[in-house]
Amino acid sequence: MLGSIILFILGCFIGFISPRLPVLIITRAKGFNYHFSQHPEPISLSPHLTQRLMHMRTFYWLGIGFALIPIAAGYTSLVWGSASLGFGLWLSSGWSIISKLQTFIGGNHPAWTYDMAVRLQVVMNNSKQDPCCDFPEPEWQLTAVRCASCNITLDEMARPDLGRKRSDGFIMGSIRILASDGHPIVSEPGND
Repeated sequence: MLGSIILFILGCFIGFISPRLPVLIITRAKGFNYHFSQHPEPISLSPHLTQRLMHMRTFYWLGIGFALIPIAAGYTSLVWGSASLGFGLWLSSGWSIISKLQTFIGGNHPAWTYDMAVRLQVVMNNSKQDPCCDFPEPEWQLTAVRCASCNITLDEMARPDLGRKRSDGFIMGSIRILASDGHPIVSEPGND
């Protein structure tokens, strides 16, 4: 009985981690973060940041493909192997796919969206056309986009995880990302 419970929990863990592997591992590579400051420093607004948001969005949806692998392995295990391991794989991966697809009918949106990239581009354009100070330097801080020179808030959009190598280490950083699913942990007062 205990062995079956352990196999079920192991299957659930593998099924939970698999769809998140692109965001957890691929984005943390050194070459992928060449244009960005170290975590948790603010990031200057640039085309590289807009591109990063689009990459993170792609990796989020790529998680559906990564979830299909444990679903197939879980089905195989249910039919010909350990039913408890297979059920854990199948259940957890299936739930991950359902939670990603439910965005189309309502509920929690992904941490990285096309609209977010457009908003950052608008802030970049406005800082050049209608500058807030003599030397505008828009940067994305934890809770909002602010000018580094005059500290004026340009957009009250909290920053999600952007795939940089985390300062709290791989294991603790991964746990934080898994807990928040990449969403910002903090936000401006009054932003719900």
